Amino acid sequence: MHYDNIRQMVKEKTGRAMQEKERERKGKNGKIVKIAGCSPIREGVLLVRSDTTLADVRKFGEEVKDAGESHRCKSSLHKDEGHWLNGQPEAEDRESFKVGDRWFKPNYHAHIVFDWMNHETGKSRKLNDDDMMQMQTLASDILLMERGQSKAVTGKEHLERNDFIIEKQKAELQRMDAAKRHKEEQINLAEQELKQVKSEIRTDKLKKTATTAATAITSGVASLFGSGKLKELERANEKLQDEVSKRNTNIEKLQSQVQQMQKQHDTQIHNLREMHRQELDMKEKELSRLARIIDKAFRWFPMFREMLRMEKFCAMLGFSKEMTESLIVKKEALKCSGKIYSEQHRRNFDIKDDILRVENDPDDESRLNLT
Repeated sequence: MHYDNIRQMVKEKTGRAMQEKERERKGKNGKIVKIAGCSPIREGVLLVRSDTTLADVRKFGEEVKDAGESHRCKSSLHKDEGHWLNGQPEAEDRESFKVGDRWFKPNYHAHIVFDWMNHETGKSRKLNDDDMMQMQTLASDILLMERGQSKAVTGKEHLERNDFIIEKQKAELQRMDAAKRHKEEQINLAEQELKQVKSEIRTDKLKKTATTAATAITSGVASLFGSGKLKELERANEKLQDEVSKRNTNIEKLQSQVQQMQKQHDTQIHNLREMHRQELDMKEKELSRLARIIDKAFRWFPMFREMLRMEKFCAMLGFSKEMTESLIVKKEALKCSGKIYSEQHRRNFDIKDDILRVENDPDDESRLNLT
């Protein structure tokens, strides 16, 4: 009903039918340019806090309406979605919580459906950068979310969704490379310590050689000085040999630790990269599978797209899922009483025992109307 009212309003204001389908035209250079059709109903997604309420989201929609940007048709709040983390959350993460032995990161967000048409001119609204900044500021103030810095301050261009995901993945790889460099620095320090120990060992060996030579000389003159001094030198020599043996043992342990650290680091980097690649492959396959299913459904059931549109329209009017299913799937008529809002007249109307049904448009069999 609301969509039909928009179509009628556009016809009255502009004298032309609303262009809903994508069309093509030839540009000056001879290339075919695709022009998107009109989208009078648009949906936006807002990231929210864990304590955000539906009333807060509706207030944001009303503020956008008062600012003259667009009119809110419907709001919904989602706090039951998210994803499982592969390990523990980062130190600054305050939203993730533990379920059993795994950590879950929730994705708190809200959906808002807007009427994107200017009912004074019959044309769709055109929002510039200042309008978008004002909407972001309203969301920050009303929903108590942290406001991002303007690109005029940061000097950075805003990214599209896919580019943003790629940048996040690049940042993760940079973090992994930084961790790798840290490990390499630790290994270099260990190798320097190993070289120092080896240098000390060479010095000890020279000392040992000198001690052995002194012992031989002393043995040669032992008859002159007696055996007491000779035994003292032998004990010193044995002590020095024990110290050298202990240092050799410590060097072997240190080399083993360095090799083990390097092996563990290489394994961690490999596992992280492989896990990241598998997740991307799974997401791409799932998106491709869903796209094929939807495309096949649209081709096999030409009215499927129109039924989805009618379902969204019924939900916008406040119909329950059971009522919507009776109207669209079972083709049943419903007797309704209460209040129903008309965008055309911008007010509620009281209805009592009125019969509502979904029927094919007599002028276009590929469309459905709520009558």
